[in-house]
Amino acid sequence: MHFNNSKRPPLSPQEGWISDGRHVLHFRPTRWDRWCQQLEVTVGELLPDQPVPLLKKRLELSREQALKLWSEKRKLGWQPTTPQWQPPQAPVRD
Repeated sequence: MHFNNSKRPPLSPQEGWISDGRHVLHFRPTRWDRWCQQLEVTVGELLPDQPVPLLKKRLELSREQALKLWSEKRKLGWQPTTPQWQPPQAPVRD
């Protein structure tokens, strides 16, 4: 995912948002360690009469799958964007 202007994907976990003007994808690291790197991708649809996108689905992808999806969307003209909704907070563990 190219969350900045760098040509290389980040080595540490970062969030990213990308949109085609109607749909939005939010990439959020969920597990990031030496052996397993996973991201949650939330898909939302921007509706003209709503201030917040309609959240459609949530996927768990490996880092490689997420990089591929980001790259495919960029080739289709999707652009990085600012956050479009407030992601849910992770549960507090005791």
